[in-house]
Amino acid sequence: MVGSDEGETKRRARELASQLTPKESGDFGVDSIDGAADNAEQAVQRIHQAIEAIQTLPFFGSEKLVWLKSVNFLADTPIGRSAGVAAALEEFKEFLAKGLPNGVFFLLSASEVDKRRSFFKSLGTMARLEQFDRLDTSRPGWEEEVEFVARQLAAEFDLKFDTEALQTFVRLAGADTQQLRNELEKLDLYLGEKRRVTVRIVRALVAKSTAGVIWELGAGISKRQLGESLALLDQLLFQGETPIGILFVAIIPTVRNLMVVKDLMLRHKVRPPQVPFHFIRTLNELPEEATRHLPRKKDGTINAYALGLAASEAGRFELQELVDGLDACLKANIQLVTTQLEPRLILSQLLVKLIVGR
Repeated sequence: MVGSDEGETKRRARELASQLTPKESGDFGVDSIDGAADNAEQAVQRIHQAIEAIQTLPFFGSEKLVWLKSVNFLADTPIGRSAGVAAALEEFKEFLAKGLPNGVFFLLSASEVDKRRSFFKSLGTMARLEQFDRLDTSRPGWEEEVEFVARQLAAEFDLKFDTEALQTFVRLAGADTQQLRNELEKLDLYLGEKRRVTVRIVRALVAKSTAGVIWELGAGISKRQLGESLALLDQLLFQGETPIGILFVAIIPTVRNLMVVKDLMLRHKVRPPQVPFHFIRTLNELPEEATRHLPRKKDGTINAYALGLAASEAGRFELQELVDGLDACLKANIQLVTTQLEPRLILSQLLVKLIVGR
């Protein structure tokens, strides 16, 4: 049980541990070993404790679970790179390869893992490996992936989201699965027997993550809402986000997406979609030369979801406004890295230029 999504990894590990614990033995049927080591020597000790626990017969009944939990020495850290830890893990790998004693179950959970190491690579061949990695919100297309996860989680709570409400929920809650679950539980308790989630309910109850504030800033620019956008800028700066990061993650992608879809609308009579997910159908109908320049995701496919969101708002802008806006972003970038002007002033002036047009 591994993954950089720490909350979801721990939740699933607890769930699996409950399933594997012999019912008749209770707490006596579990050997729990804390894998959060302070140094390499302690990490080696934890590995040896796990081996000894697996070799020890159950106290009650014929079954038991050995759980090496919250392991931190599988990551690419000084502890994880220690020669002593590497040797102990190699010994552990050879031990596990021989198979577990009858009636003994072994569970390992870790949030950070160096997937290049031989121990991790061997896990997939010796055991059932479950991975829960956090979605990268700096990568184009993350919104679509998070919305898919949010839909699945919402189904577990039997919550019915309006289309815009789900988009807003994802924007605010961010990409952390545990945070998504927490916010869904909040909605579940609030709604009671009512199962329909509206935008008003989402905005009233769901806490804003940093990723959510960044997305909201992009939405504020797209909707030409100056007051809200300036307030969101202040919030991001207060949270410690760097001005150059705000420019490159929130502002420039928004202006670029608006510009390219506005150009498609004018050149190819493209209409805005009713649902952002459906915009890919429109793009697929266009000739290849019309879509060759569009922003792509890491796998090389078009970032259609973000473009669909932009297409829904592009009617608020003229194409030349967006061309001038992208040029203003370049000038703001130069000012941020070459002048002593107050970064908030630079970005505030940029937002006024983009939204008001002056």
